[in-house]
Amino acid sequence: MSSSLLIAGLTVNRGSKTVVRNVDLEVVPGQVTALLGANGAGKSSLVLAVAGVLKPVGGSVTAAGVNITGKQPHIVRATGVAAVPEGHRVLGGISVRENLEAAGSMLSRADLKNNVEEALTVFPELAERLDQRAGTLSGGQQQMVALGQALVCKPKFLLADELSLGLAPLVVKRLADAVARIAQSGTGVLLIEQFTTIALKLATSASLMDRGELRWSGAAQELV
Repeated sequence: MSSSLLIAGLTVNRGSKTVVRNVDLEVVPGQVTALLGANGAGKSSLVLAVAGVLKPVGGSVTAAGVNITGKQPHIVRATGVAAVPEGHRVLGGISVRENLEAAGSMLSRADLKNNVEEALTVFPELAERLDQRAGTLSGGQQQMVALGQALVCKPKFLLADELSLGLAPLVVKRLADAVARIAQSGTGVLLIEQFTTIALKLATSASLMDRGELRWSGAAQELV
């Protein structure tokens, strides 16, 4: 049984259009896999299908041997797959603390406390803003909250979609350092990133997607 996140022959439609066609991809624990391609290539649709938001029309997704194809998002999360969609999506009307705790609502009180504390070791900037409304944070800080929410669930696999979108280079570097640390802890990371140089520096393997299909896969350094 494979310990990886395995995407095999995945096909996804949105409306009458096929946006992901017969994609094979492996995300290995403890490594960053970069998924690159132009806007509209199908990268975000692939992430949403793996996360259970979109229902694939073909293929399969297994996480460490567990079939999660087409499962509802809460089941996918419970299996150990956490997605951070593009756009700094946080619950803006509640505090940073409440955002982090909401992500771990299925955990025991003790586990939730420990997991929130561990997430704050990755993003200590948030520790002094725990009682601040998340909607008043900067874009970079909101992205840290979004990543922190995923980390509270202690995922085996993290799907990170355009973490750097609209952020300053210094903040992007900070987030890249956090992604590297997350992978070093044993989590497999699928990273979709507009800054190709950053993605390839972090990644062990990379794939290039165009018009819904994978055009190239191999070692990240080969693509460099």
